[in-house]
Amino acid sequence: MTLAEKAQTLIDLHRAPEILRVVNVWDVVSAQTVAALPETTAIATAGHSIAATLGYADGAIPRELMLDMVSRITAAVDLPVSADLDDGYGDTGETTRLAIAAGAVGANIEDRLKPLDESVANVVAIVAAGEAEGVPFVLNARTDAFVRGGDRPVQESVADAIARGRAYLDAGATTVFVPGILDADVTRQLVDGIGANRVSVIGLPGALTAAEYEALGVARISYGPMTQRVALTALQDLASSLYADGVIPTGTRALN
Repeated sequence: MTLAEKAQTLIDLHRAPEILRVVNVWDVVSAQTVAALPETTAIATAGHSIAATLGYADGAIPRELMLDMVSRITAAVDLPVSADLDDGYGDTGETTRLAIAAGAVGANIEDRLKPLDESVANVVAIVAAGEAEGVPFVLNARTDAFVRGGDRPVQESVADAIARGRAYLDAGATTVFVPGILDADVTRQLVDGIGANRVSVIGLPGALTAAEYEALGVARISYGPMTQRVALTALQDLASSLYADGVIPTGTRALN
């Protein structure tokens, strides 16, 4: 498929009545491992996990290193790839152009609760960059209304997320990503306010299941750094077992 065809496929996956489940990856072998599953329809990178892989704190990795890993991942799989691009690195239009050059057809870009007019202008720049490259770039516009909302009342965060989400959709975003542990009531309010099949969520300990979010009209669920944390937990537990004179478990698959 061409990049434009992959982008349209990714849009269609977001618009389908079934929730799009993306299991986040952070390097080539994790991407290939997930892509090998027949249930996988798209790949999403986890910026936090890529940064950790290369020794950076979340949000501190240089753009060129992030995009280098994205390029390696897109070259290794045949599926549409959506990249986590932090806040766009100060130039969302140019970052989008470079992401497309790296083979990505979509992205998460966070607003970090910047002023709304500035955040909307960033969305406009992202969409325009995709159009200039001939790719209907799939922007999963992230609002940090919950994760950066501090101790304000939940309803204030709900109202902020809805206002920002509507503005981002009006500016051309495909979906609105609202990270946080969202219960059924809050999720219902977000879907009612932003739109059915327009809200994207993250699966965290204590959150709803993908099926429960799907029933509420959510378009997409991803898992951010949690997938790498599960893998690292397994590695550390194995290391402890081996130090205690354990052995490599039977049934270990040669996935690398």
